[in-house]
Amino acid sequence: MTSLYDDETNDTYATAGFGAAVRRGERPAIIVVDLTNGFTDPAYPSGADLSDVVKATTTLLNIAPVPVIFTTIAYTPAELDAVTWLQKATGMRAMREGTPAVEIDARLPRGPGDILITKKGASAFFNTHLAATLTALRRDTVLICGATTSGCVRATAVDAVQSGFSVLVPQECVGDRAPGPHDANLFDIQAKYGDVITLADACDYLAGAHA
Repeated sequence: MTSLYDDETNDTYATAGFGAAVRRGERPAIIVVDLTNGFTDPAYPSGADLSDVVKATTTLLNIAPVPVIFTTIAYTPAELDAVTWLQKATGMRAMREGTPAVEIDARLPRGPGDILITKKGASAFFNTHLAATLTALRRDTVLICGATTSGCVRATAVDAVQSGFSVLVPQECVGDRAPGPHDANLFDIQAKYGDVITLADACDYLAGAHA
């Protein structure tokens, strides 16, 4: 990943021992975080035009038959007033169960064997069965795609490495509402939690991986 910051910042992080490459396992899985209509369609309060992210993620999903796990955020009517996060992120109240907002973007390829996890918070691991599912599938590495880079993608990356999985983030496959938070969080992920890589690198890696 090309650095987004000056030499002094980069040297500070390098001196502190951050930014080493992660170990790439032989049994990866792909986690597609919240590429639902509510995030990829700018007509929704929480949405943005993530067409390029959807296109790049589609390319990745078509490379190799490794397990794919999609996530969506969806709330029941009762949860709209009970989930503390929604007091801060009020636009997320549009993510109501049974509405088009929480459906996976139809432009993405989904197979009958793909898994869908519904979550209530930012991380795909928090209070879900994702870690157990990855362990049951004998996965050792996760490629994280989706939205948003500064929110659910970063939270998922942090919890993935804390759960014992190597983390790879193809930078073309993640997006945000604004470039500043996007760039800052890619830097943070690269420094501390995983490797931010190119789509081409991710495709080459998957081509040689075990299904």
